[in-house]
Amino acid sequence: MTLQEMSVDYRAQAQAIGGRIRDLRELEKQTDSPLEQEALHSRIRALSVLWRENRELAEHLAHYYERGYRRNEKYTL
Repeated sequence: MTLQEMSVDYRAQAQAIGGRIRDLRELEKQTDSPLEQEALHSRIRALSVLWRENRELAEHLAHYYERGYRRNEKYTL
């Protein structure tokens, strides 16, 4: 599998996680229980980290071999 192909997978994962975050936010608005709202909010925070990292890695891998592409320093050695 090439890095370009991997970037497609990371992008798809980011979209799936983004959809789940939207669903959880809707549930958070609808629930009346403060305890349940906090649990949902905690899950949203955890998924948000995964969502951001998947988007960043998809971008990084898609352009890895392009000359002059400004890479995210977080993912370089």
